[in-house]
Amino acid sequence: MSANEPILELRDVHIRRGDRPVLMIPAMRIYHGEILSLIGPNGAGKTTLMHAFMRLIRTDNGEIYFLGEKVPADGPLHTYRRNFAMVLQEPMLFSTTVYKNIASGLKIRGMSGKEIEPVVREQMERFGITHLQNRDARELSGGEGQRANLARAFAVSPKMLLLDEPFASLDPPTRESLIDDLSEAIRRTSTTTVFATHDRSEAIRLSNRIAVMNEGRILQIDSAEVIMQRPADEFVASFVGTETILTGDVIGPCEGTFMAGVSGKEIEIMGAAARGERVTFGIRPENIVIAVDFHGKTSARNTFDGIISRIVPMGVYYKIHIDCGFPLIAYVTGHSMESLALSEGKEVIASFKATSIHIIRKEYIRK
Repeated sequence: MSANEPILELRDVHIRRGDRPVLMIPAMRIYHGEILSLIGPNGAGKTTLMHAFMRLIRTDNGEIYFLGEKVPADGPLHTYRRNFAMVLQEPMLFSTTVYKNIASGLKIRGMSGKEIEPVVREQMERFGITHLQNRDARELSGGEGQRANLARAFAVSPKMLLLDEPFASLDPPTRESLIDDLSEAIRRTSTTTVFATHDRSEAIRLSNRIAVMNEGRILQIDSAEVIMQRPADEFVASFVGTETILTGDVIGPCEGTFMAGVSGKEIEIMGAAARGERVTFGIRPENIVIAVDFHGKTSARNTFDGIISRIVPMGVYYKIHIDCGFPLIAYVTGHSMESLALSEGKEVIASFKATSIHIIRKEYIRK
């Protein structure tokens, strides 16, 4: 199968619970060998969508195609579902040894013990749990259990791997290590993967494409770069970390740019807009530069005096809220905090380039 051909396709799929729509997917394609992340808040519909993929939940209308063939909504579906492996947030392991857990899917498929052994050993080595093979699965830590769960999923060589928040309950070091091993496993096996998460950093790290969901709808689906730098609407922009979202009136065009008035200040934006038009635009925090002295040594078109109104520690960086007559939010490192002696109430200069501003248009054509 070509990587340009969909392995799974949804057409006008709708699911309701009572009178409430919980999933509305006009069109969606997942391509062979890709890693697609579903991101969105709790209740966005990520798990419901993955259940729809496997026909574990009845759809009210619409069609699902797998490898170009329509999947029936009713009737025996166990053969179809064997194309999938699903890993949940909590490891669902049987009350037996790690080895037997990993072997369980192969045994169900009728493989002999002689055929099963090399497959299980390969997966135990892949996820670093060979030393746990005789351990009772109920005695495993969260990270060990999830490694066994992933090894069991890969053992059956699924055509599609579905991951539903598999790292949400793990501590950061365990999560980092497991993501590295999972990424390597997916790369080596070219397994088509759908990964549901509310953590955008995990999605960016693992995915070829990202689908942002809310209230049962896919608001935007595209590469991580496009999602991050050109979000389709204010919800997507906010969810993927565009901390500053402003609305202003177009004052007038310049050469390749236009000026927008916001709270009595003029902001130059790359692009085109008509005079008098109301525009909404976003600026990512990493694109805003803070200085305490300004000597004209910047290529940024937008430079504003401001006062730090709030500083929020975020672990490896600080979130700086700046009042420039309009609000800006920037990220700075601990080194910059110290070297600039930043503190709440301090006067600073905030600058950002016209090219770093993204205009949030109302219209968006889904791919």
